[in-house]
Amino acid sequence: MKIVADDKIPFLKGVLEPFFEMVYLPGGKIGPADVRDADALITRTRTRCDRALLAGSKVGFIATATIGFDHIDTAALRELGIDWTNAPGCNAASVAQYLACVLADFRIPLAGKTLGVVGVGNVGSRAVKVGEAFGMRVLQCDPPRAEREGGSRFRPLDELVAEADFLTFHVPLERGGGHPTFHLADAALLAAMKPGAVLINTSRGEVVDGSALKAALQAGSIGGAVLDVWEHEPEIDLELLELVRLGTPHIAGYSTDGKANGTAMSVQAVGRHFGVIEYTGWTPYSLPVPEQPLIRLDAALPESEQLSAACRASYDIRFDDAQLRADPAGFERQRGNYRIRREPPAYRIEGGAPVVRTALAKLGFRFA
Repeated sequence: MKIVADDKIPFLKGVLEPFFEMVYLPGGKIGPADVRDADALITRTRTRCDRALLAGSKVGFIATATIGFDHIDTAALRELGIDWTNAPGCNAASVAQYLACVLADFRIPLAGKTLGVVGVGNVGSRAVKVGEAFGMRVLQCDPPRAEREGGSRFRPLDELVAEADFLTFHVPLERGGGHPTFHLADAALLAAMKPGAVLINTSRGEVVDGSALKAALQAGSIGGAVLDVWEHEPEIDLELLELVRLGTPHIAGYSTDGKANGTAMSVQAVGRHFGVIEYTGWTPYSLPVPEQPLIRLDAALPESEQLSAACRASYDIRFDDAQLRADPAGFERQRGNYRIRREPPAYRIEGGAPVVRTALAKLGFRFA
C-alpha cells in the first residue's frame, strides 16, 4: 500500500516504511497525479483535500496531523467514500504556552485583569487555565457548548468584548452554519472592545477581519493586537504586520511536543484504519532536550518580571516576531523549518517567589 505524506511532518520518516510505500512531498504542491495511485494521505494544513485533488484516485483514508481541518472538504470526502481523521488537542498545550508568553511579554501585573476566551474546546480550555494561573478573571464564550450544556459558565460574546483586557480567539473557521466564525472579529466587534484592550488570534486568520483590525490599530481605538494567523497567509498584510505588537508565522501550535503529538495521532490512525497493530500505540521514542533546561529566577524581582523571565526562557516569542518582520516573504519557510521548541514540562525552575512558583506549576513547569 502507498501513502503520500507532507514532507514537513516531523518524526514520520522511517516509521511507516516497514509496512507502506511512502512518498514525501511538499504539502502545498501535492496534486492529483501524486495521489492517483495512493491508498492514503498524511497531511498538514497546506494540502487542500477536495474533489479536485482526490476524484479518480485510490485514496481511501486521510489523516491530518493538525487540530484544524478547514483544508479538508468533508462533504466531498463523504461523497467520495474517503474516511478521514484529524488530531484534536495535539497542540493545545503548545498554543497555551504561546498565550502565556504573550501575556507575560507585557510585563505587568496580570492578577485582576480580565481574559476573554472565545472558543472553549481543547485549546480554549487550556487558554482558560493560563488565565487562571496568572490570577486573571477569565470569561468564556462558546455558543455551541452553551447550547449543549446550558448553565452560566459561558457568557455572550458582547460581554467578553466589553469587559476583556485581553481577548483571545480559539475557534474553528466556519463560513456557514449556526455559528459562523468568518470575520467574527469585525469592525463592530473591534469598536465595542474595552479601551486599551488587546486582541490575540491563534485560531485561523479569517476569524479576524484584517482590514478592520488595521483601521482600529491605526486609529488607536484598541490597545494592540497579537497575530499568529493571518488572512491570505502566507501573503500577509505588511502594513498590519507593522502595526501589531507581536506577529508570528502561524507557529503557536508548533512546539516540538505538539508536532510529535500530531504525528503520533496520525500514525496511530493509519494503524487502526489499515489494521496494522504495530502502529496503534506508536509515539516518538524521545524528544530533544532543551539547551538550557534549568531556569533560575530571582525572587527579589517583581513578580511580573519573574513570570516573564520563566516564560521567555522556555519560549522566546520575540525571536519569532523578529524573524517574521525581517523576512515576511519567508513565512512558509519559517513554518516549515521551525526550530526546536519544548513545552514547560521540559524545564525545571530554581528559585522564584512562592506566588510565582505556584503560577508556573499551573503552567506545567517542574521544579529543581
